[in-house]
Amino acid sequence: ARMNWASLLGLGSWTAHWRAIAAEGALAAEDRLALARLEWAEQRRCLLWLALLLALFGALALVALMALSAAILVQFWDSPQRVQVAWLLAITWLLACAAVLAALMSLARKARQMFALTRRELAEDWRAIKEQL
Repeated sequence: ARMNWASLLGLGSWTAHWRAIAAEGALAAEDRLALARLEWAEQRRCLLWLALLLALFGALALVALMALSAAILVQFWDSPQRVQVAWLLAITWLLACAAVLAALMSLARKARQMFALTRRELAEDWRAIKEQL
């Protein structure tokens, strides 16, 4: 018969304790990975919106500059109605650019919060590990 040295030396409970800790650590790591996947999906959606708004802002800025240039050129034409319409058009495009820029900046501020839940969970895990040591 084979002799169980671990139980003879009293190491059975010690190895069982460390196996339980390893299993708990594996479950915790699995949970953290699931959380990171969820946050990555949210972050990816945010980055797509950021790219879309950036492209929209670029297009609107180009149109705004063209309209502003047209307004300046029209300023020197004979009819005062043309001047008012051109300036109103330029102001409208500038306001549209400002609105898109505000949305872009708001989205960029939200993007700074990347993986906040995962970072918090990992910090709590680290704190718990340090307390146990």
